[in-house]
Formats: sequence, C-alpha cells, structure tokens
Amino acid sequence: MSANLKVRIGKLELANPVMVASGTFGYAEEFTELLDLRKIGAIVSKTITLAGREGNPMPRTCETPCGMLNSIGLENPGIERFLEQKLSYLASLGSPIIVSVASENDPGEFAAMVKRLEKDSRVMAIELNISCPNIKRARGKGQGSGLIAQDPKATYSLVKSCRRFTRKTLITKLSPNVTCISEIALAAQAAGSDAVSLVNTFSGMSIDVQAKRPKIACVVGGLSGPAIRPIALRMVWEVFQKIRIPIIGMGGIMDVQSALEFFLAGSSAISVGTANFVNPRVSLEIVRGIRDYLDKNKIKDIRSIVGALKL
Repeated sequence: MSANLKVRIGKLELANPVMVASGTFGYAEEFTELLDLRKIGAIVSKTITLAGREGNPMPRTCETPCGMLNSIGLENPGIERFLEQKLSYLASLGSPIIVSVASENDPGEFAAMVKRLEKDSRVMAIELNISCPNIKRARGKGQGSGLIAQDPKATYSLVKSCRRFTRKTLITKLSPNVTCISEIALAAQAAGSDAVSLVNTFSGMSIDVQAKRPKIACVVGGLSGPAIRPIALRMVWEVFQKIRIPIIGMGGIMDVQSALEFFLAGSSAISVGTANFVNPRVSLEIVRGIRDYLDKNKIKDIRSIVGALKL
C-alpha cells in the first residue's frame, strides 16, 4: 500500500501537502492544459484586495542569480469581481481553493474581505497576506508604517479581528524581513490563526550597470527562488520549535529534494512558487516524488517526517 499523503490544516483536509503559491499560478487558467489540477493539494489564489488594483509600473520582474525579483504590486480585479468572474472557474478545477487577501492602507479591509469570503462555500480557507513587500502601506492610526507582519502587536490585532468573522481555516502569511520571525508566528497563533505560511519574499534589488538604472521600476522588489531557500528553511526550523499550529513552508522549492527539506525542518505542507515559471508541471512531480521517497523508505505517513530532522 502506498504511503498516506493526507494532511490537515485547521479544518481544511488536503489529499496531499503540495500547494501552489499565491501570485505564481494566476487564476489557474494558463495551467489547465498543462497538468491535472485535481491532483494538486490546494490552489492559493492570486492575492485579492477590497478594490481593484492596477499594480506597479513596468518593468515588474527581472531574473537574478538563482532567483527572480518581482514588484507586481498586487494587481487584481478586487474582491467582488474576483468572486463573480474568477472563483467559479477556480472552484470547478477540483482542488481546494484558498483565497489570499491583502490591504494597502486599512487593516479593517482584511476583516471586511474575510466576512465576505466566509459566506462563500466555494472558498475552503483564507490566507491573510500581511507580508507583501511590494505595495506602499500604512497600518492605521497609532500603528506606524511598514508591514503588519513586522510587528507582533499589529499581527495579533489583525488576525484577532479576522478570526471573529470566519470559521474557515485561517492562514497567516509571514515576512522574512524581520529580526525574529518566531515572535510574529507566536502572535498569529495566539490570535487564532490555524496555520502560518512562511516565508514571503525577501526585499532586494538589481541594477543595470550600463544604463545605471534599477532593473525594476520600483527599485526594490521581492526576491524569490532557490537563492532564498537556505534562509527560508532556517526560519521554518526556528518557528517549528516555538509554535503548535501547522507551518506551510515555501521559499525556493524547485524539486522533490528541496520540498523534503522543508518537511524535515517542520513544514506540514509546502507551497511551490517561482518553480511554476520554470516548470509548470513541477507541483505534480513533487507529489509523485514525495510518495516515492516515503515508499522507498517504508514510511507509511507523510506526517512522520514533519520536523524529523536528526541533530
């Protein structure tokens, strides 16, 4: 009998622990002809805001050594148009849909969107993207500026306010651009988050030396890809030592070997991002590779290797 790949994140039950990360899979239309989307553990939607956003000026992306920079700026149609025009197609694909939400200026918009999504049975879980580095942001009166995910008190307050409005699985996406990510994860857990996703992208930049100009219009963007994997892996390991809720690991996962590293460090599930641009079928290759690894090593359940790093 093949190994059991089922995992549970809050109330969300997944057939396997491999997700596709927000912002790297669009609304899935482009991938329909390339792979069987029913076999993905879950699809995390492109991040949605209350009102539509045009996003940041071009150019928005550039390749870097072992990675890429992006500064998309959360381009999206807004939550109502998303529900009307995008969600039906996503829900028809056969994989659980996790909707990612964010706000630029008003933390109260998170709660408003969570309240709206709670009423929609097509949505299986909600991801609070409090860590996108590519939009200007103010936390609100008395909270200063910067990412919500850089402040444990702001993180606690926002997650707590959203928790009031939903019984669905609530996932908080954390930023690596902090001094102590475990402190932020503990705040999210205390406020009622069912899981944490880590990590989002690192702040970085790249310069065209001939033109003496930045390679992306916003100068600074989010660095992703295998270049960040060792740091992301270390952060997952640190957070695993501190919290009780599941971790969804991400950051430079390109193949089954790198995926397995995240499980051993403490991830209950993983999310594939930048690799989708290189190989659109990589998520299903990772699912097969995990099953083969477990079978070869006579491991009956994926949960047996979560945090199983030997020291």
